[in-house]
Amino acid sequence: MSFFKKIVNKHTISLISNAAMPVIGMLVLSLMAHNLHKVDFGNYIFFLIVFTLADTFRTGFMQTSVIKFYAGASKKRAINVAGSAWSVGFILTLSLVIIDFLLYLFFKSSNPDVVATIKWFGIIYICTLPSAIASWLLPAEERFDKLLILQLVNQIGFLLGVLGLIFMHNLNFQTVIYCYLANNIFTSLVCIFTGWSKTRTIKYKTKQSMQELVHFGKFSVGTTLISTLLSSSDTFIIKSKFPVELVGIYYIPQRLLEIFQIPIRSFIATAMPELSSAVHRKDQAGVAIIMKRYAGMLTVLFIPIAIAAFILGGTVINILFGKKFDNTDAVSIFRIFICYVMLLPIDKFFGVTLDIIGKPHLNMIKVILMLIVNVIGDFIGIYLFHNLYGVAVASLFTFLTGAIFGYWQLKKHLKFTVTDIFTLGYQELKEIVTHLLHKKEVKV
Repeated sequence: MSFFKKIVNKHTISLISNAAMPVIGMLVLSLMAHNLHKVDFGNYIFFLIVFTLADTFRTGFMQTSVIKFYAGASKKRAINVAGSAWSVGFILTLSLVIIDFLLYLFFKSSNPDVVATIKWFGIIYICTLPSAIASWLLPAEERFDKLLILQLVNQIGFLLGVLGLIFMHNLNFQTVIYCYLANNIFTSLVCIFTGWSKTRTIKYKTKQSMQELVHFGKFSVGTTLISTLLSSSDTFIIKSKFPVELVGIYYIPQRLLEIFQIPIRSFIATAMPELSSAVHRKDQAGVAIIMKRYAGMLTVLFIPIAIAAFILGGTVINILFGKKFDNTDAVSIFRIFICYVMLLPIDKFFGVTLDIIGKPHLNMIKVILMLIVNVIGDFIGIYLFHNLYGVAVASLFTFLTGAIFGYWQLKKHLKFTVTDIFTLGYQELKEIVTHLLHKKEVKV
């Protein structure tokens, strides 16, 4: 097997997908910011935020539950789950579409962005359902190559549409929405005709499977929404306690932490189907090994990256955001964040594993505890330090709480130790590097 084929696997494809999509999305936003009128750009951003929130609700409700019940199941069971996912997904989508339609009929607003969002939201939301279902099923099948193609079709299609509108000098809010709608219809048609969304399974739905998805989904969506609130709670508290310009200073190091979130998301995407398959086999030892391997590899991998980020943080902030932030607290806050980066993979994989072993309520409780600790910690930190450092330090206790609670709960169901995580992670990374280097030397 060639070196190229060896490094192109589900892990690297998932990593490329998680890294490339935000870059393409940022490029599209940059093009629109430079070419749209400020009012039209503001209208589009408002629409995008509302649509993203609604999509987060639907995905948060369905994705983890679909992967849990679909991955590793028998063919008959998988078809049943896919059909039931269609039914539950359609009910969720239709519910929001009906609310949007009632708002369109009875809600009157003088804000054009609100009016336009209400007008187009329902149509676009229902048109994205096939592609949304495909994005839940493909990871469950570990077809990250097809998932990458799906995401590229959607993102690059929209990018080309925006470039076309710019070339024709016809870029405005209305044409952008038309382009967004047309692109999502095309993406969903691709999912239907390639069979990625499995529309033919709808007739195999059952009430029991639908109830299982809903029961699991109500916890996973709760976890998703609370996690979103957790990530934004610092901003709300800072805005209420400090001058507004400090919100931007704190936001910069938060955004830089995306460096670490990208590999975490990609590893979680590839680990979830493996964990689910092990659960279906009733292989508790296998579940523990998979969890330890992924969490351990990421934690060990983060050590040199964190050291480099700690040293070069000031330079990176200067390059990306300008010299005006050189004498602010942004660099010091980023370095405080780096001190708890090692906890992120462990916290995330403890939560995902709780979901997959059928304890989503415990994962939701974990996130609720983290939110409570974060809010209380922010106020205590501000009281003690009277600056942004107090808020940053509170985050350390937030993620430590999540890791401790997750460890405590998982120990009731799986046999492992924290030392196991680091040991197995180091061994796995060492074997991977040795194997790749050996293959490369043989090739040469």
